[in-house]
Amino acid sequence: MPAPPTRRRRLARTATLTAAVGTLLVGLLSPASAYADEAPADEISSNITHVAHVPKPDAVRSTNSDLAFTGDYAIGGNYDGFVVYDISEPEDPQIVSEVLCPGGQGDVSVSGDLLYFSVDYPRAGTECGAAAVPTTDPDGFEGIRIFDISDKANPQYVAAVATDCGSHTNTLVPGKDGEHEYIYVSSYSPSAQFPNCQPPHDKISIIEVPVDDPASAELIDAPVLFPDGGNARTSGCHDITVFPSKDVAAGACMGDGILMDISDPASPVVTEVVQDTNFAFWHSATFTNDGKNVVFTDELGGGGAPTCTEEIGPERGADAVYSLDGDGSGADLAFQSYFKIDRHQGGEICVAHNGSLIPVPGQDFFVQSWYTGGVSVIDFNDAANPEEIGYFDIDSRVEDGVQDNNSWSAYYYNGYVYSSDIGRGIDVLKLDDPRLRAAERVRMDEFNPQSQPVYRPGRG
Repeated sequence: MPAPPTRRRRLARTATLTAAVGTLLVGLLSPASAYADEAPADEISSNITHVAHVPKPDAVRSTNSDLAFTGDYAIGGNYDGFVVYDISEPEDPQIVSEVLCPGGQGDVSVSGDLLYFSVDYPRAGTECGAAAVPTTDPDGFEGIRIFDISDKANPQYVAAVATDCGSHTNTLVPGKDGEHEYIYVSSYSPSAQFPNCQPPHDKISIIEVPVDDPASAELIDAPVLFPDGGNARTSGCHDITVFPSKDVAAGACMGDGILMDISDPASPVVTEVVQDTNFAFWHSATFTNDGKNVVFTDELGGGGAPTCTEEIGPERGADAVYSLDGDGSGADLAFQSYFKIDRHQGGEICVAHNGSLIPVPGQDFFVQSWYTGGVSVIDFNDAANPEEIGYFDIDSRVEDGVQDNNSWSAYYYNGYVYSSDIGRGIDVLKLDDPRLRAAERVRMDEFNPQSQPVYRPGRG
């Protein structure tokens, strides 16, 4: 299986970063004999049922990326555009529409009738049919495209906002006045050769969207998060998760993990920065529902190397759990533990990737993607000793004739887990575990995993 092209162009942006990643991969891949091709003993744990699979549709065929949810629909991002799925019957999902709009990455956030879509590969213009252009083209467009999805069968293009270095990921932040919302745009890997992505790029971009006039959305600020430069590897952020009810955000910023005060969503302020010598690439973050802990992930090898092996060990390419010592954005981050799946994947690409809480009130459970390591269910109730309690790991070494999973993101939504698989399409899982049953009583009308709600039984 070819390496997933999570950041193929971005890694080419600077000789420095390419060299650093190249060194890392040499360290990971040598000697080749270190990776015994040993398959897990089983592919699905007894407390998980694979209830549905939807292959990629005809039009949108590139790399599947992230997911967002609204009502009875899931929106699946793809490097070629996005797909709208009807999940009113989760065990029989149906494709409602396919929007072909290439631009790379395809990270998605949804708000009411609006969809925000990340464009990370430059195009000749903002329209969906615009041709690809080199990153050296000063007129190339990268940033956020906005769509109206009020008619799920016929989404309409609304507007586009350009951002420096494009948009690798985007995070929806609700406004305080009910009249505006904000999009935090994360991107990285600048170069002096790229006119729209100049170093040091120690910043994010903030787009303000008038809710009643999304066509007027505009870039309002690009705050520098690392005025002193941050870690030597840091040149922007990979992803940001906001917890609006607590006015706090956690950023995974290449070489740094950060907390931010977002009490003024238009002007986030960094309040804490941590580094970890075991972390190669701070990739994503998730708060626990009480806001007392945050789980950061490390995408060791850039999503293109086999890191779930005995040789790499349990502390690299892993999750790191930090407690928040204090309240909200005023808290300090204190390291608690690492977690990594111990289902070794041999030479297959495997590393910590996107996940979300399983909304069991008063408890800390997490579902997470690990590329070819599949989908993992993790108990974080003891922050110092997390453990895997379930997994879904389709593996051709176990069952002949199946397509290996390669899960980009796995999220719990209204009673089911949805896995956006890079190659397979969408998989739907049902959790059958007494510890997780209370999550089924939590219903959400909308869910963007990087904009965390507070949940309780009966409501998201």
